[in-house]
Parts: sequence; C-alpha cells; structure tokens
Amino acid sequence: MKSDKDHEIKITPNAITRIKTMTADGEFKGMIFRVEVLGGGCSGFQYNFSFENKEKPDDKIIKQGGIKVVIDEVSWNYLLGSEIHYAEELVGSFFTIRNPNAASTCGCGVSFSIG
Repeated sequence: MKSDKDHEIKITPNAITRIKTMTADGEFKGMIFRVEVLGGGCSGFQYNFSFENKEKPDDKIIKQGGIKVVIDEVSWNYLLGSEIHYAEELVGSFFTIRNPNAASTCGCGVSFSIG
C-alpha cells in the first residue's frame, strides 16, 4: 500500500525557479501556475500548462518554494505521484510531467496514455 507521501505531486527546483521568474515580472506577474490533464493528444491525454489570475472552486493547491500551483480535481487524480519539471535541452526549454501513472508517452512528451 502506498503512503500519503507517495501520492503527492512534487515540483522540481528547476520548475520552481522558472515559475518564480515568470510570475515575478512581465506578462505573468502575480499569476498562478495551472497544470491540467486534457483529453486529446497523440496518446489519449495531454498536459496543459497556463497562468491564471485566480483559483477555481475545485482546485487543489500546491505551495512549494514560494510558488503556488493549482490543479483541478479531475487532473489531480491523473497526476498523483508525478513530478512537475522544467527541462532545458538543446531543442528548447519547456515544462513537462514525470508521471509514473502513464503507460506510454508520445515522442513530444506532452501526451500520454493510462494503462
């Protein structure tokens, strides 16, 4: 049986730093970072990352490292045990999810399927 700690959604230091930077100034200043799981994508589900001004009634909130991330209740269940990460690679920089619940992912890393 998994403990409550196994069900947490974590945020990597890279993601925390990037969200802090993006919400400190400019277009996203003072906004909340939202993570969603949507239907679609080449593998069945896809991740969506956005910035919003306020929380919704069914949001679960993660506060870590001085930032706030919100995830709706349905998406939360698909993301349990996952890690939100900000990758910096030769092809570019992007937010991604390391999701142990995903049975497979597509090459772009944005969509996934559940086994």
